[in-house]
Amino acid sequence: MQDFENIQSLWQSHSVEVKISSGEMLDQAKKEVNAIRIKSLLNIGGMVLSFIAFSAALLYFNFDSWTTNLGIEILVLAVAIYTILLYREHRLISRNDFTEHPGAFLGKLHEYQLSRFNLYNRLYWFYVAAISLGFVLFFFETLHNLDTWIQVSIILFTVLWMVFCATILRKAFMKKEKERIDLLIEKFERISAQFGENGPI
Repeated sequence: MQDFENIQSLWQSHSVEVKISSGEMLDQAKKEVNAIRIKSLLNIGGMVLSFIAFSAALLYFNFDSWTTNLGIEILVLAVAIYTILLYREHRLISRNDFTEHPGAFLGKLHEYQLSRFNLYNRLYWFYVAAISLGFVLFFFETLHNLDTWIQVSIILFTVLWMVFCATILRKAFMKKEKERIDLLIEKFERISAQFGENGPI
Protein backbone atom coordinates (compact mmCIF):
# COMPACT_ATOMS: atom_id res chain seq x y z
CA MET A 1 0.00 0.00 0.00
CA GLN A 2 2.87 2.33 0.86
CA ASP A 3 4.44 1.60 -2.56
CA PHE A 4 1.18 2.47 -4.30
CA GLU A 5 0.99 5.83 -2.48
CA ASN A 6 4.62 6.56 -3.42
CA ILE A 7 3.89 5.80 -7.06
CA GLN A 8 0.73 7.94 -6.95
CA SER A 9 2.55 10.93 -5.43
CA LEU A 10 5.33 10.52 -7.97
CA TRP A 11 2.79 10.48 -10.82
CA GLN A 12 1.05 13.61 -9.47
CA SER A 13 4.34 15.47 -9.14
CA HIS A 14 5.23 14.43 -12.69
CA SER A 15 1.96 15.83 -14.10
CA VAL A 16 2.49 19.07 -12.19
CA GLU A 17 5.91 19.41 -13.86
CA VAL A 18 4.33 18.92 -17.30
CA LYS A 19 1.75 21.63 -16.55
CA ILE A 20 4.45 24.04 -15.40
CA SER A 21 6.53 23.45 -18.51
CA SER A 22 3.47 24.08 -20.70
CA GLY A 23 2.75 27.26 -18.80
CA GLU A 24 6.33 28.39 -19.22
CA MET A 25 6.11 27.60 -22.91
CA LEU A 26 2.93 29.67 -23.16
CA ASP A 27 4.57 32.57 -21.30
CA GLN A 28 7.51 32.48 -23.71
CA ALA A 29 5.14 32.34 -26.68
CA LYS A 30 3.19 35.33 -25.30
CA LYS A 31 6.40 37.34 -24.92
CA GLU A 32 7.52 36.48 -28.44
CA VAL A 33 4.13 37.33 -29.96
CA ASN A 34 4.08 40.65 -28.08
CA ALA A 35 7.64 41.39 -29.26
CA ILE A 36 6.62 40.71 -32.88
CA ARG A 37 3.53 42.90 -32.50
CA ILE A 38 5.52 45.78 -30.96
CA LYS A 39 8.22 45.53 -33.64
CA SER A 40 5.52 45.49 -36.30
CA LEU A 41 3.91 48.64 -34.84
CA LEU A 42 7.31 50.38 -34.67
CA ASN A 43 7.93 49.54 -38.35
CA ILE A 44 4.53 50.92 -39.29
CA GLY A 45 5.15 54.03 -37.17
CA GLY A 46 8.49 54.63 -38.89
CA MET A 47 6.92 54.27 -42.31
CA VAL A 48 4.08 56.66 -41.37
CA LEU A 49 6.65 59.25 -40.23
CA SER A 50 8.51 58.82 -43.53
CA PHE A 51 5.24 59.24 -45.43
CA ILE A 52 4.47 62.45 -43.51
CA ALA A 53 8.01 63.82 -44.07
CA PHE A 54 7.98 63.16 -47.83
CA SER A 55 4.43 64.47 -48.18
CA ALA A 56 5.36 67.64 -46.27
CA ALA A 57 8.35 68.17 -48.58
CA LEU A 58 6.06 67.77 -51.58
CA LEU A 59 3.42 70.17 -50.24
CA TYR A 60 5.46 72.90 -48.57
CA PHE A 61 8.61 73.25 -50.69
CA ASN A 62 8.83 74.66 -54.18
CA PHE A 63 11.42 72.96 -56.36
CA ASP A 64 12.67 74.29 -59.67
CA SER A 65 12.91 70.94 -61.43
CA TRP A 66 9.99 68.67 -62.28
CA THR A 67 12.26 65.68 -61.60
CA THR A 68 12.45 66.60 -57.91
CA ASN A 69 8.67 66.68 -57.57
CA LEU A 70 8.33 63.40 -59.47
CA GLY A 71 11.00 61.82 -57.26
CA ILE A 72 9.16 62.82 -54.09
CA GLU A 73 5.85 61.59 -55.52
CA ILE A 74 7.42 58.20 -56.25
CA LEU A 75 8.84 58.08 -52.70
CA VAL A 76 5.44 58.95 -51.19
CA LEU A 77 3.70 56.27 -53.28
CA ALA A 78 6.30 53.58 -52.48
CA VAL A 79 6.22 54.32 -48.74
CA ALA A 80 2.39 54.37 -48.74
CA ILE A 81 2.16 50.97 -50.47
CA TYR A 82 4.76 49.41 -48.18
CA THR A 83 3.02 50.84 -45.09
CA ILE A 84 -0.30 49.32 -46.20
CA LEU A 85 1.40 45.93 -46.67
CA LEU A 86 3.03 46.16 -43.22
CA TYR A 87 -0.35 47.06 -41.67
CA ARG A 88 -2.01 44.10 -43.39
CA GLU A 89 0.67 41.82 -41.94
CA HIS A 90 0.23 43.35 -38.50
CA ARG A 91 -3.48 42.57 -38.58
CA LEU A 92 -2.70 38.90 -39.19
CA ILE A 93 -1.02 38.54 -35.80
CA SER A 94 -2.99 41.12 -33.81
CA ARG A 95 -6.62 40.23 -34.52
CA ASN A 96 -6.71 36.75 -32.98
CA ASP A 97 -6.50 36.03 -29.26
CA PHE A 98 -4.11 33.09 -29.20
CA THR A 99 -5.06 32.20 -25.62
CA GLU A 100 -8.64 31.43 -26.71
CA HIS A 101 -8.08 30.10 -30.22
CA PRO A 102 -4.53 28.73 -30.55
CA GLY A 103 -5.44 26.75 -33.69
CA ALA A 104 -6.80 29.83 -35.49
CA PHE A 105 -3.80 31.88 -34.39
CA LEU A 106 -1.46 29.16 -35.62
CA GLY A 107 -3.09 29.42 -39.07
CA LYS A 108 -2.62 33.20 -39.03
CA LEU A 109 1.00 32.71 -37.96
CA HIS A 110 1.62 30.49 -40.99
CA GLU A 111 -0.03 33.12 -43.18
CA TYR A 112 2.11 35.83 -41.54
CA GLN A 113 5.28 33.81 -42.22
CA LEU A 114 4.37 33.41 -45.91
CA SER A 115 3.48 37.10 -46.17
CA ARG A 116 6.85 38.10 -44.65
CA PHE A 117 8.65 35.82 -47.11
CA ASN A 118 6.87 37.46 -50.06
CA LEU A 119 7.47 40.93 -48.63
CA TYR A 120 11.23 40.41 -48.32
CA ASN A 121 11.62 38.59 -51.64
CA ARG A 122 9.31 39.77 -54.41
CA LEU A 123 7.87 43.02 -53.03
CA TYR A 124 11.19 44.13 -51.54
CA TRP A 125 12.69 44.58 -55.00
CA PHE A 126 9.74 46.74 -56.09
CA TYR A 127 10.25 48.87 -52.99
CA VAL A 128 14.03 49.21 -53.49
CA ALA A 129 13.60 50.05 -57.19
CA ALA A 130 10.93 52.67 -56.43
CA ILE A 131 12.94 54.23 -53.59
CA SER A 132 16.11 54.28 -55.70
CA LEU A 133 14.34 55.90 -58.65
CA GLY A 134 12.65 58.39 -56.33
CA PHE A 135 15.94 59.43 -54.73
CA VAL A 136 17.74 59.65 -58.08
CA LEU A 137 15.05 62.01 -59.40
CA PHE A 138 14.88 63.88 -56.08
CA PHE A 139 18.62 64.54 -55.96
CA PHE A 140 18.99 65.27 -59.67
CA GLU A 141 18.40 69.01 -59.14
CA THR A 142 20.51 69.14 -55.97
CA LEU A 143 23.42 67.09 -57.30
CA HIS A 144 23.61 69.24 -60.42
CA ASN A 145 24.78 72.21 -58.30
CA LEU A 146 27.48 70.29 -56.38
CA ASP A 147 31.11 69.59 -57.25
CA THR A 148 31.82 66.47 -59.31
CA TRP A 149 33.65 64.61 -56.51
CA ILE A 150 30.72 65.23 -54.12
CA GLN A 151 28.28 63.96 -56.75
CA VAL A 152 30.33 60.81 -57.28
CA SER A 153 30.70 60.26 -53.50
CA ILE A 154 26.96 60.60 -52.87
CA ILE A 155 26.03 58.33 -55.80
CA LEU A 156 28.67 55.73 -54.81
CA PHE A 157 27.58 55.75 -51.16
CA THR A 158 23.90 55.40 -52.17
CA VAL A 159 24.62 52.48 -54.52
CA LEU A 160 26.81 50.68 -51.95
CA TRP A 161 24.22 51.24 -49.21
CA MET A 162 21.42 49.86 -51.39
CA VAL A 163 23.53 46.81 -52.34
CA PHE A 164 24.40 46.21 -48.66
CA CYS A 165 20.74 46.47 -47.61
CA ALA A 166 19.52 44.30 -50.49
CA THR A 167 22.04 41.50 -49.95
CA ILE A 168 23.80 41.07 -46.59
CA LEU A 169 21.38 42.95 -44.33
CA ARG A 170 18.20 41.58 -45.95
CA LYS A 171 19.41 37.96 -45.92
CA ALA A 172 20.56 38.16 -42.29
CA PHE A 173 17.25 39.72 -41.26
CA MET A 174 15.23 37.13 -43.21
CA LYS A 175 17.16 34.25 -41.65
CA LYS A 176 16.74 35.60 -38.12
CA GLU A 177 13.04 36.30 -38.61
CA LYS A 178 12.41 32.87 -40.19
CA GLU A 179 14.07 31.11 -37.25
CA ARG A 180 12.07 33.21 -34.80
CA ILE A 181 8.71 32.54 -36.47
CA ASP A 182 9.53 28.83 -37.00
CA LEU A 183 10.25 28.49 -33.28
CA LEU A 184 7.03 30.32 -32.41
CA ILE A 185 5.00 28.09 -34.77
CA GLU A 186 6.56 25.01 -33.20
CA LYS A 187 5.60 26.25 -29.71
CA PHE A 188 2.01 26.92 -30.77
CA GLU A 189 1.77 23.51 -32.42
CA ARG A 190 2.82 21.91 -29.14
CA ILE A 191 0.46 24.11 -27.12
CA SER A 192 -2.44 23.40 -29.53
CA ALA A 193 -1.76 19.66 -29.41
CA GLN A 194 -1.65 19.66 -25.62
CA PHE A 195 -4.67 21.82 -24.89
CA GLY A 196 -6.84 20.99 -27.90
CA GLU A 197 -7.17 23.09 -31.01
CA ASN A 198 -10.31 24.96 -29.98
CA GLY A 199 -9.94 24.86 -26.28
CA PRO A 200 -8.93 27.94 -24.29
CA ILE A 201 -5.41 28.09 -22.87
